[in-house]
Amino acid sequence: MMKKLLILFLVLTACNQGKETSWKLVWSDEFNYSGLPDPANWGNEVGFVRNNELQFYTSGRLENSVVQNGNLLIIGRKEQFDSAGYTSASLTTDGKHSWTYGKIEARMKLPKGQGIWPAFWMLGQDIHQVGWPRCGEIDIMEHINNEDILYGTLHWDNGKHVSSGSKIPCTVTKFHNYGVEWDRDSIKWLLDGVRYHSVCIKDSIDSTSEFHKPQYIILNLAIGGDWPKNPDESTQFPDTVYVDYVRTYQK
Repeated sequence: MMKKLLILFLVLTACNQGKETSWKLVWSDEFNYSGLPDPANWGNEVGFVRNNELQFYTSGRLENSVVQNGNLLIIGRKEQFDSAGYTSASLTTDGKHSWTYGKIEARMKLPKGQGIWPAFWMLGQDIHQVGWPRCGEIDIMEHINNEDILYGTLHWDNGKHVSSGSKIPCTVTKFHNYGVEWDRDSIKWLLDGVRYHSVCIKDSIDSTSEFHKPQYIILNLAIGGDWPKNPDESTQFPDTVYVDYVRTYQK
């Protein structure tokens, strides 16, 4: 037992060393242009995608995703579209840009309201071959409803879906920097540069091999769904996620 405890201590120590790291910017979208999001960087999920959400994700529609005044705006609207009563946008770098390890960061200002669910997250680029959760998922930032709480979570497959997450108080209606630092040893979640959660992935411990493969970025504003539940009469529409920039750094 003492030997097992010592091994566990050494692994945790290796995963949580506070090392100074030099990061080099390798990709970004600063949103210093106007119109639709840059198609060289972003594609769109379209339709009803997951989690029993209520919105229809649109593509090429300025009413739901537009760059103006130095920000990307992702706009949720209450309107009839296709068979949905709401529209929004989900932008991804799927098939365009993906990374294995790095510091992934966005500066964002979020909406609040019952049934409102903005997120900044990543999925394994091999999701189209192996499915979820075997592809792995890094939720850099999620927020629901009227809470002043930020959630960061890791999802993966260990014989079944497993996850590890944490939360931290945050005034989400103001701009903040949301990010992760991801290397061979661990994934660390940061709010304005301060770490509030970490998961050890060293040597694929606990079947975390998913996180030693490329992942792509997603920015979306969901409406309703399994977690936040539906909007109510207090929910204001349209409502908007503002993104000042998205940046990827590597060592």
